[in-house]
Amino acid sequence: MTKQIKGIAASNGVAIAKAYKLEDPDLSFDTRTIDDVQAEKSRLEAAFLESKADLEQIRDKAAASMGEDEAEVFNAHIMVLEDPEFTGGIEQAIDNDKTNAEAAVKQVSDTYITMFESMADTNAYMAERAADIRDVTKRVMSHLLNKTLPNPALINEEVVIVAHDMTPSDTAQLDRKYVKGFITDVGGRTAHAAIMARTLEIPAIVGTENATAEIAEDEVVILDGMDGVLLQNPTDDEIKTYQEKADEYAAKKAEWAKLKDEKTLSADGKHFTLGANIGTPEDLDGVVENGAEGVGLYRTEFLYMDSQELPTEEQQFEAYKAVLEGVGPDENVTVRTMDIGGDKELPYLPLPEEENPFLGYRAIRISLDRQDIFRTQLRALIRASAFGNLWIMFPMVATLSEFRQARDLFEEEKAKLVAEGVEVSDNIKLGIMIEIPAAAVLADKFAQEVDFFSIGTNDLIGYSMAADRGNDKISYLYQPYNPSILRLVNYVIKSAHKYGKFAAMCGEMAGDPIAVPILMGMGLDEFSMSATSVLSTRSLMSRLNAADLEGLAEKAIDAETNEDVIALVKAEVPEAE
Repeated sequence: MTKQIKGIAASNGVAIAKAYKLEDPDLSFDTRTIDDVQAEKSRLEAAFLESKADLEQIRDKAAASMGEDEAEVFNAHIMVLEDPEFTGGIEQAIDNDKTNAEAAVKQVSDTYITMFESMADTNAYMAERAADIRDVTKRVMSHLLNKTLPNPALINEEVVIVAHDMTPSDTAQLDRKYVKGFITDVGGRTAHAAIMARTLEIPAIVGTENATAEIAEDEVVILDGMDGVLLQNPTDDEIKTYQEKADEYAAKKAEWAKLKDEKTLSADGKHFTLGANIGTPEDLDGVVENGAEGVGLYRTEFLYMDSQELPTEEQQFEAYKAVLEGVGPDENVTVRTMDIGGDKELPYLPLPEEENPFLGYRAIRISLDRQDIFRTQLRALIRASAFGNLWIMFPMVATLSEFRQARDLFEEEKAKLVAEGVEVSDNIKLGIMIEIPAAAVLADKFAQEVDFFSIGTNDLIGYSMAADRGNDKISYLYQPYNPSILRLVNYVIKSAHKYGKFAAMCGEMAGDPIAVPILMGMGLDEFSMSATSVLSTRSLMSRLNAADLEGLAEKAIDAETNEDVIALVKAEVPEAE
């Protein structure tokens, strides 16, 4: 009899294949007293070197298959292996306790994990560090015990991976030729594994709680990433039905591909701009391949995170110039200035210890305080403006005075460059990212001074609902369609248009098929999203009448709950499902 397992639909598509259980080997060990301390330290050093070699290989594979952004997590893992406090603590445990390397590794790593997890509820960055330590420790332990960790890269037949969780190391090794999808016990739509699945364009279900317990190795399963359902031991009729669904989805993707070089027009001819979010110049291939109309968000912090020191003006200039030239003369590039802090830290730029760094010293607050860093970035951006249509966006702005200070620094550096005889554009746009509710509520005042808004819904929702989207216990509060959020978004758009300014959105919501019709009805000018979502969104928009959606937007704003809005859209816009 067919059994069903339900979870969170994390990545679209249908997969029919045998289950491959990605389970770790037994890494248990006995604690023992050792006589030769130096020999034990040598064992430890060898395990660290082998682990580092593994991670470098995985990182390079990830960079080649998914881009530098997705590979960045492995640099963080390598940094753990190179951290003198971490490695020194383990060596000290071997020295002081005369214990074997396995016991010393566990003792020190458990201390770090406990410390980071104690802060996880208020600091998602610390939760990620705990996961990094756990992943690295498992790899080191496997080398100490001569055990082989599962290697998805060795899979040579079509499978659906079943795992408790998919670590960055696991997902980086997936080969789309054989791995047709995956299902996990834990995780949410914004988890690393879910994001990687969407990047790889393979179906995925996360957060099932019981997939590994219920699914047997090699049993045939059907994974429906659109509805978040997995069928165990399906009948021939069910296989046929879902194969038809898979074929239908493949046909849709083929139709979407035909829209690559088309403008984004609604059924009644209204033009909307569909941009892509990128982190590095290497991501431009995805922008071009998916027919995005420019870059709606260039996250420049990766320039800082990929370096061992502050990037120079010249290094930044070359990166910005490459992106501006890469999109062509007719498209805009919106560059977000350094958004460091919160969950993004730099080893060479120590930040103060804070109880809640997401509400602390970060983004524009650092830039205005460390003007030496900010001026360098502004100079590089202004110089690059000669090579395309540059829009500069300041993140985490809460007050008008912050924007005015940033604008004044920009004007000072632009005047200096002009005086030096450097060619710069006279048409650089300056805007802010609306992600703090205070800025959204004061949008009518900001609109009189900025050139554009870009709504960062990921943080705007989190701050408005006082809910960390990385916390499973309160993930139900991450509600993009809650009327309170929609009212903020609508007010920002209307305020921009009242003063003839441009309103964009660069959060996950911009590519959400439930949200898109509402945002069209509100008159949002630009939707910026993951490059892989551009064509499906363009297709959806082409089938919708923008004028008719104004009424839908009004009803959504007047609704009472997140669920009411979902039901409303599904009833009035069946194309959005």
